[in-house]
Amino acid sequence: MQAQTSTLSARGPMLGAMFLMATSAIGPGFITQTTQFTAQLGAAFAFAILVSVLVDVALQLNVWRVIGVSGLRAQELGNRVAPGLGHALALIVALGGLVFNVGNVAGAGLGLEALLGLEPRWGGALSALIAVGIFLSRRAGVAMDRVVVALGFVMIAMTGYVAFASHPPLGQALRNAVVPEAVDFLAITTLVGGTIGGYITYAGAHRLVDAGVHGPASVRAITRASVAGVLVTGLMRVLLFLAVLGVVATGVRLSGDNPTASAFQAAAGDVGHRVFGLVLWAAALTSIIGASYTSVSFLASLHVALESRRNGLVVGFILVATVLFLVAGAAPVPLLIFAGAFNGLILPTGVGVILWVALRRADLLRGYRYPRGLAAIGVAGWLLTIYLGWRSLEGLARLFG
Repeated sequence: MQAQTSTLSARGPMLGAMFLMATSAIGPGFITQTTQFTAQLGAAFAFAILVSVLVDVALQLNVWRVIGVSGLRAQELGNRVAPGLGHALALIVALGGLVFNVGNVAGAGLGLEALLGLEPRWGGALSALIAVGIFLSRRAGVAMDRVVVALGFVMIAMTGYVAFASHPPLGQALRNAVVPEAVDFLAITTLVGGTIGGYITYAGAHRLVDAGVHGPASVRAITRASVAGVLVTGLMRVLLFLAVLGVVATGVRLSGDNPTASAFQAAAGDVGHRVFGLVLWAAALTSIIGASYTSVSFLASLHVALESRRNGLVVGFILVATVLFLVAGAAPVPLLIFAGAFNGLILPTGVGVILWVALRRADLLRGYRYPRGLAAIGVAGWLLTIYLGWRSLEGLARLFG
């Protein structure tokens, strides 16, 4: 009976962790990248999506397993591997999270502009205040879990509606998923980086540790949640891809300023434009929450006094990003694509720490015997991220050259 009660009490944090990781990945950059690459590659983009999902599963299985079993956050593991490595990782991840959060706040403003006609700066500031309110609530963790789950379902349902309305060529997309007409390494690296790069890699696993769901006894639940989180992200990516593909396959040219909005409007008229606003706002708000929560989970380990002030730090993190947005304005589309690709370039560092612990530091895994097959899959995925990252440098040079 006690074990059953423990399992039931863990379901909320498990579901919240799963959607925190998924919705952290589904941000304004995610939407922009998917639309841009679909417009460029057409049905061939299906192959990049499939490869990115497989790599994501291989890496997230290992990240969640090591962090979940050890009960230690990524930066704590880094410091156990090499003194100071975890602190360096914390600063890099937090800095990247802050940069992305400026884009997230901007995306929230653009979403409310499309949905309600609200001026983007006011919409971004209002959305940031909503996120602040969540972390100022008495049960901030529970509130965060419920918000990201609810908005995750909203995004999937609304994007699915537009995908149905756009009548995409499903057969062509399925064929290209297996036998692509073209392979774009920048697209694959950007998808991997945008889905699990930077802070996103650790969002769900850190949430579980904070909720007290960890240890060898929780391995099965941790595995299910990690795979489900990646699949939720993949489902959203596929639906968005199909929604845009149905439009560009008819020869419609998307707007350079806001390609996703023009695709949704072409597929479903004025309703599609409003749906775009809702999806973008939900994606941006959940990403503000995920980026701030996860970045602070890294920063809090820098000093013992910071741990007891985490919610206050999260609020401050959101406010700093909001002020930067109000001063600098929205980030251009190429910068969002660059950010996703850059995440893919720095991804191997953190994952390398995780795999080192899995293979060489059994003392940190609390008596758990790590599966060699799982570690091998993780190493293969890690090596692929290094190769893809190297190839993406050429793509980035073409993008900004």
